[in-house]
Amino acid sequence: IEMNALRGQVGGDVSVEMDAAPGVDLSRILNEMRDQYEKIAEKNRKDAEDWFFSKTEELNREVATNTEALQNSRTEITELRRSVQNLEIELQSQLSMKASLEGSLAETEARYGAQLAQLQGLISSIEQQLGELRCDMERQNHEYQVLLDVKTRLEQEIATYRRLLEGEDAHLSTQYSSSLASQPTREATVTSRQVRTIVEEVQDGKVVSSREKVHRSTH
Repeated sequence: IEMNALRGQVGGDVSVEMDAAPGVDLSRILNEMRDQYEKIAEKNRKDAEDWFFSKTEELNREVATNTEALQNSRTEITELRRSVQNLEIELQSQLSMKASLEGSLAETEARYGAQLAQLQGLISSIEQQLGELRCDMERQNHEYQVLLDVKTRLEQEIATYRRLLEGEDAHLSTQYSSSLASQPTREATVTSRQVRTIVEEVQDGKVVSSREKVHRSTH
């Protein structure tokens, strides 16, 4: 600005009309003005150079800072990419493990489902066998009661026959003794005995037929 002002004062299209008084030293005045101009120009040049160096240094610092930040960003991006790749590999591994576990689970469920169905069938079969066994036991118990009743009846009939036979034998013995006392000669007495036999056919613990046999004997 000062230099432009100076130029406006001493240079360019400025015409200076000098109405110097006699005795003024123009050369000295011009030299002083030249020295002043050179000092102003040097000062402006020095200010411009200092400003340029200051801005250059500031710009270099910004470039260095931005370069370091860029390098850090590139390093961070590289690390992030590596982390993403590792995570993708881990994800694939987990997905493979998940699929394997799901397959094992389905296989286990199918195996235990088949075993459960087999056990349920076995339980049903055992329950059916128990029902049949219960029916057989009830039938055998009924047949046993029938046989017991038959046995009791037979024992009663045998006891009755025994009493009848014992009474008949005593009656015959009395008649024989009376005959011997009244008759001078000995005569043979014929006695008949009737034996009734009940024959029952048992099959699988059950009475299927019953028949009676009568046997007569003389003595």
